[in-house]
Amino acid sequence: MTVLLLIGTAKGLFLARRDRVGDSWDMSVPQFPMTAVYSVGIDTRRATPRLLAAVDSSHFGPSVATSDDLGACWREPDHAPVAFPQDTDTALGRVWALQPGAAAEPDVVWAGTQPSALFRSTNGGTSYELVRSLWDHPQRTEWGEGFGGQAIHTILPHPTDPQRVLVAMSTGGVYRTTDGGESWHPSNTGIRVSFMPDPFPEFGQCVHKVARDGEDPERLYLQNHHGVYRSDDDGQTWSSIADTLPSDFGFPIVAHPRRGGTAWNFPLSADALRFPVDAKCRVFRTTDAGKTWTPQAYGLPTAPFYPSVLRDAMTVDNGDPVGVYFGTRTGEVFASADEGDSWALVAAHLPDVLCVRAVRL
Repeated sequence: MTVLLLIGTAKGLFLARRDRVGDSWDMSVPQFPMTAVYSVGIDTRRATPRLLAAVDSSHFGPSVATSDDLGACWREPDHAPVAFPQDTDTALGRVWALQPGAAAEPDVVWAGTQPSALFRSTNGGTSYELVRSLWDHPQRTEWGEGFGGQAIHTILPHPTDPQRVLVAMSTGGVYRTTDGGESWHPSNTGIRVSFMPDPFPEFGQCVHKVARDGEDPERLYLQNHHGVYRSDDDGQTWSSIADTLPSDFGFPIVAHPRRGGTAWNFPLSADALRFPVDAKCRVFRTTDAGKTWTPQAYGLPTAPFYPSVLRDAMTVDNGDPVGVYFGTRTGEVFASADEGDSWALVAAHLPDVLCVRAVRL
């Protein structure tokens, strides 16, 4: 079964394909060359998946392109698909997240931006409108800015209840709606903020990424700026699951799309370094919802290994067994066809890898 891997980099989008496990990967030439691609999405609610790419041109500014032929051709609208209304007196920095909506809303696509804002499309990602209820939230003016900028980078619509959507941002924390976006509430109970006088504020957490469990939609996994957490009530409360990890710092976290309790993490050392712990390239997997974590490194480079993995540069596909993928800031991409038990190099010498997404066709 063919795997399509989208690799967004600081200088374009690369598409990698492989028909069978063990085959070499067929790499495309860069799409949108010399343009940073901070987010990609794959909408599998169609017969042929729609690809979405958030491109950030230093000349033309940010935009969102779509493809309905698996990347052979791309379309960009003449007008800016994501733009702040004039009365907000705000300019779009870039699009950090593209997320198809729930199955019950087949034409809905969400976009998270810098500055921190949420946009909603009802035409499959061709154009987007600002979600005013979150933009007008009284706490918005107090949201901070992480090292990578102020941005909504995680959007998790509930798979069976379109009224429920969770978003996460740096720096502001987790917010939830249970009424289809009419109102939003901070949802950070239990998430520690190591750099603030009050270690458990209502909001202001520097969340790096959140993933939803594939079997139990009420269970979530969260990588924070120091801290790895699980929620069993759709993000209302959080508890630490970092005890058996070598570090509680990192950026990405992804979950198995079907098997409950299974997730992957790429720990980094302390803030000042942000290198892989002990300079070892290791992915850590849990199969018991974070009670224990096990390193997975067979086939990965040996120490010393210093590149980091960004929040959207790790993903899983929809296969059986599940494929796991990650890219580094030094342009290497690795893939596992057996849920992390073994790894192989997909590509090297690419530009800085910003995001990856994969689908089995």
